[in-house]
Amino acid sequence: MNPVAWLDDIGKPAWIAVVIVSFVLAWPLGLVVLGYLIGSGRMGCWTNRRGEAWQPRMDRMQERAAQWWGQATAAGPSSGSGGGPGGGPTSGNRAFDEYRVETLRRLEQEEREFKEFLDRLRQAKDKAEFDQFMTEMRRRPDAPAPQTQS
Repeated sequence: MNPVAWLDDIGKPAWIAVVIVSFVLAWPLGLVVLGYLIGSGRMGCWTNRRGEAWQPRMDRMQERAAQWWGQATAAGPSSGSGGGPGGGPTSGNRAFDEYRVETLRRLEQEEREFKEFLDRLRQAKDKAEFDQFMTEMRRRPDAPAPQTQS
């Protein structure tokens, strides 16, 4: 794993520490690191896409959890790759194992539904902004009339 991905896994405190240490060692190096953080959007404060900022980190955490439980990432909780009904190690309690599998399935379904909801919300916001823009364009006396396609 490269150092940038490792620092991304740790999060913002690690990047802040790197900036501070680089300023202490040599201020030009600190400026370079700070410029890299701002330019790459690593700090996340200056980005408009808040939902997309945490998604790669969430995917990495889910992959690690799947590896920990002995499940294949793409196969999901119902794959039969381990000792338990969910493909992972058993807890020794069959009722709990079934409950865990059902809960994971339900959470995955809720995650899909939530992502679909966010997509619809973004589309509605984009449409509202575009409609507002078109209304403002029509109100301006010097603006050319919008052309409609037939």
